[in-house]
Amino acid sequence: MSKLSIKPLADRVVVEPAQAEEKTAFGIIIPDTAKEKPQKGTIVAVGNGKKDEPITVKVGDSVLYGKYSGTEITIDGKDYLIMRESDIFAVL
Repeated sequence: MSKLSIKPLADRVVVEPAQAEEKTAFGIIIPDTAKEKPQKGTIVAVGNGKKDEPITVKVGDSVLYGKYSGTEITIDGKDYLIMRESDIFAVL
């Protein structure tokens, strides 16, 4: 995990998505065009939360989120997602 130069506001978090699967369970290599977006990642930055709703996740948590959740951003050549904490389904 690297230190990010941004701080999300309110109830937003920055997530580093996990790598997409390269092979199936049977060893078949998946081409880039057929890879699905990962729905799992690691939190790398969190906001301060809302006045009456504190943030419940912390930096380093592995999380599951919706397939189309968040906005894709690129910082220092790495891809991240910025999303609201409510878009996170579970902490692993």
